[in-house]
Amino acid sequence: MAAAIEISYFNSFWAKQVLDSSDAPVWPDGYPYNASFPGTAVAGDNNWFIEESRIRGGYNNTQVDLGVRAYIVEEESQQQHRSNSLIYSGIFNSRTGINNTNQFSVGESITKSTDPANGSIQKLYAEDTNLILFQENKVSRALIDKDAIYSAEGSAAITSTQLVIGQIVPYAGNYGISRNPESFAVYGYQKYFTDKDRNAVLRLSMDGLTEISSYGMVDYFRDSLSAVGESGVIIGAYDIYNKNYTLSLQQTPAWQSNPDSPSNYATLTFDELVNGWNSFFTFKPTMMTSLRNKFYSFKNGSIYQHYTNVSGNNRGYFYGQYAPSNITFIFNENSSLSKNFQTVNYEGDNGWQVTSFISDSQQYDYVNNGWVSYDDTTAQVPSYSQTYTDDGIVYRLGFDRKENKYFANLVNNSPARDGEVVWGAEMSGIKGFFATVTFSTDAITDVGGSKELWSVGSKYVVSSY
Repeated sequence: MAAAIEISYFNSFWAKQVLDSSDAPVWPDGYPYNASFPGTAVAGDNNWFIEESRIRGGYNNTQVDLGVRAYIVEEESQQQHRSNSLIYSGIFNSRTGINNTNQFSVGESITKSTDPANGSIQKLYAEDTNLILFQENKVSRALIDKDAIYSAEGSAAITSTQLVIGQIVPYAGNYGISRNPESFAVYGYQKYFTDKDRNAVLRLSMDGLTEISSYGMVDYFRDSLSAVGESGVIIGAYDIYNKNYTLSLQQTPAWQSNPDSPSNYATLTFDELVNGWNSFFTFKPTMMTSLRNKFYSFKNGSIYQHYTNVSGNNRGYFYGQYAPSNITFIFNENSSLSKNFQTVNYEGDNGWQVTSFISDSQQYDYVNNGWVSYDDTTAQVPSYSQTYTDDGIVYRLGFDRKENKYFANLVNNSPARDGEVVWGAEMSGIKGFFATVTFSTDAITDVGGSKELWSVGSKYVVSSY
C-alpha cells in the first residue's frame, strides 16, 4: 500500500540520474534491481529526472525554477595528472573554528605550475616564509605571501601580495632530487639529498647548491648511485648525535626478503667538520631519524637507538649482530721508487690485525696464452693476543708489543712467477711502488670494546737493480 506524505514547503529540486543498463545493480538472488522492486525506475541511457518541483506537490500549483547556480558544475569532468603543479585550498583556523580545507574555488588563482621539462615535484620543504620545491631535475623556491618585482637592472625587490604562492625562483645549478625524496635530510639551514640521475650527492645551504659527492668520492658515487637502479632506495637522515649526514644506498630495499648481502648496499656518512666522507657502517636500515639529540634507525619493524652505553662493550653491534671495524689506507712514500716493505707497525690499542697488505699491480705478462698482472701480498697478520704453544713455549702469531708499540714482519704470500727461484713464504717483504693496507679489529680481544688506532708505519728498503 502506497503512503502519501504531505510536504509543508518545498522550494528545491532533487535531481537523480537513472543508471545505465550496464551499471544496474543486481541483488544476491540474481534478479535485476527493478525486477525485485517493480515500482522503481528502469535503467536507461543516463537520463535525469526531477523528483519534485511544485509547491506542496499539488496539482497545477506554482512551479519553482532552477534559479541562479552558486557554482558551475562541469557535467563531464575528467581527471588530470599535474605532477609539476601546486594547488592550495581554503584557510584553516583552529581558534575560530574555520575549516575550509575541502574548498578549492575555481574562481580564484589557487594553482602554481613549475616548468614541466624539469619533471615532477618529488618533495616540498617549508623554510621560514619560503617553500622549497624539489623536482626531478631542478630545485626551486616559491615565495609565500609575497612576490618579487625585478627592476630594469635585474635586481629584485620583495613586495607583499595576496597570492599564497608567489613567484617560483630556481636555484643555480642543474640538479634535482631524481625520484628519491627519501634521501632528503635537514639540519638548520643545510639540506642534503641525492640526484641519482647525475650521480651526485648535494647540499643546499645559504650559499646555494654544493656537490658534496665531489669531495674525494666522485668515482665511488658514480658507480654506487648507478647501481641502485629504479627498484632500489636511497635513505638519508641527519645524525644529530655525531652531526653527520648518513646515507644508505640500497639496491634491494631493507624490507624485502634476504636483502642484507654486503655487495648490494652501503651506508656511509658525511661530516661537515672535515668536509668529507669519513666512515662506512655495516647496518642496513629501513628508515633513520633523529629526535632530541638521539639517533634512531628502524629494522624489521623494530626501532633501535644508536650510541647507547658508549662506555660498554657494544661497539660494532648493529641489530644484535657484531661486525668488525676496519680502515683502509695506502703506503705511498717515494712513489717513484720500487720498494720492499719489510715490516708493519702501529700505535694504539691491542686487538688490531692486518687483513690485507697488497702491493700495486705490476705490468702484464703473457703467460699460458693469456695476459696476467701480478702483485705481491701477505697472509693475514694476527693481533698481539693470538698465540700458539709449541713444547710449552708461547709464540705470537702476528704482532709483538714493545713499549706499547706493535711490530710484525711481512711474510710474502704470492705465487711463483717465471724466473723466480725463491718466492712465497720463503721470502719476506712485499715488493711494489706502493701498498694498500687494511687494518681490522679481531674477534678475540675485548669484542665490542673500545679500540683506538693512532698511527701506522712500515719499514722498507729501496729495491736495487
